[in-house]
Amino acid sequence: MARTDTAFLLYADTARSADMLHFGHFNAPDPFIALGLGRKKIAVLNALEFGRARKSSSFDIVLPLEPWLKKARGHHPKTKVGAAEVIALLARHYRQKSFDISDDFPSGLCDRLRALGLKLKPVAALFPEREIKTAVEAAAIREGNRCSALGIAAAGKVLRASKIKAGKLLLNGCPLTSQILKTAVEIACLEAGALSIDTIAAGGDQACDPHERGHGPLRANELIIVDVFPRVSATGYHGDMTRTFLKGRASEAQHNLVAAVRTAQLAALHVIRAGVNGRHVHQQCLDTFARHGFETKRTSKGSVGFFHGTGHGLGLEVHEAPRLSAVDYILKKGSVVTVEPGLYYPGLGGCRIEDVVQVTDAKPRMLSSFHYDWEIR
Repeated sequence: MARTDTAFLLYADTARSADMLHFGHFNAPDPFIALGLGRKKIAVLNALEFGRARKSSSFDIVLPLEPWLKKARGHHPKTKVGAAEVIALLARHYRQKSFDISDDFPSGLCDRLRALGLKLKPVAALFPEREIKTAVEAAAIREGNRCSALGIAAAGKVLRASKIKAGKLLLNGCPLTSQILKTAVEIACLEAGALSIDTIAAGGDQACDPHERGHGPLRANELIIVDVFPRVSATGYHGDMTRTFLKGRASEAQHNLVAAVRTAQLAALHVIRAGVNGRHVHQQCLDTFARHGFETKRTSKGSVGFFHGTGHGLGLEVHEAPRLSAVDYILKKGSVVTVEPGLYYPGLGGCRIEDVVQVTDAKPRMLSSFHYDWEIR
């Protein structure tokens, strides 16, 4: 734990709170109380989780919840006692009157704690050290991307097995849909030990909305974006990779689109290193697309071209610090980022290519690996 200057408080489960998982290295499906006091890491857990936490977590002190609830009921006989009253007692016990909290701390609990006399200060990042990944964390992200690659490979296998009939894709005589493609991806990830939720398998104009997950029949000769960002069950770390496919024959315009996206990604990868502004990395993609004649416009029907950031941090969350975008952000050695330029034009289609790297003092270290062959005959 890097923070030793102030006390901080968490109340969350580890499925939704990367901070809690980072803090205690302990998976719990229900919210629980955790305190950081100097170098001490303290957790309060019910009987269901208490023994497991003592054996497998990194908390220095694990307290049983039930005695603290009983004590709180004695202090508040006319109140329905819950987490707030227990936290207030813990604060008194440890002689602590104030805590830093995350900016997504439960608002109702925050109000109750303040009513009980505690001072709570929301901060943007409880654990800024999460941005810099250790060798163990980088290996966990690499494993996440191994799972991503297996999911993308499963999508490619389905597309290769499909047949073209009257411009449609058929699998075993039935229409091949985005849902079928996503199911193949998610099964492959699950078999590899990761859970892929909200997988994207979107074709044609659907792919021109970058976060459209895809639905309905897929068609021949249309670009299909497959974006896979699974969470490894054993560690909680994510992978995040994207490839674009086309079953059939691509037009010259589609070839030019895909080539420009890959060229932009290579241009971004070429300049990523510690001390470089993420805005400069993003500009490499913008400049590449401009040279290739791909214009970005914002219209009444939506944006076309390249209208999202080049990348984002990856770890216990799919989207975390840092950013590669139009916003200034100096890259630090050890941070992990995606590099995912894309182009989107309804009528032509969408293309995004995404890999993950760790920032070093020189050439970035690749944490993902999958081929870039995209046209499937």
